[in-house]
Amino acid sequence: MSYIQKRGKNTAWRTALMRNLTTELIVSERLEITETRAKELRTHFDKMITLAKRQDLHARRQAVAWLRDIDANAKETALHKLFTDLAKRFKNRNGGYTRILKLDNRRGDNAPMVIIELV
Repeated sequence: MSYIQKRGKNTAWRTALMRNLTTELIVSERLEITETRAKELRTHFDKMITLAKRQDLHARRQAVAWLRDIDANAKETALHKLFTDLAKRFKNRNGGYTRILKLDNRRGDNAPMVIIELV
């Protein structure tokens, strides 16, 4: 079990954090977060890409249940981007959709920081 799963926060907080980070990674394709959060986020993002590659209604509804709607007025939502752009990009790839690059530690609490981005 990773560090983020054993932390003292409650389950709803962890789930909401991963939902928000997954949606933000789909929209911006690059995030700067702590190393443990990035490692946990990688598993959730891989599941979303697997759903997008299936391209059926049930997969789309499962993705809607997980992703957040960041901006209702946005022209392209995270769901639309996931099922059109990212599914085509990773169509022939069997895994390893993200890359984690290490940065310097955070200044305030010395937490190891990384950049997680799409390959």
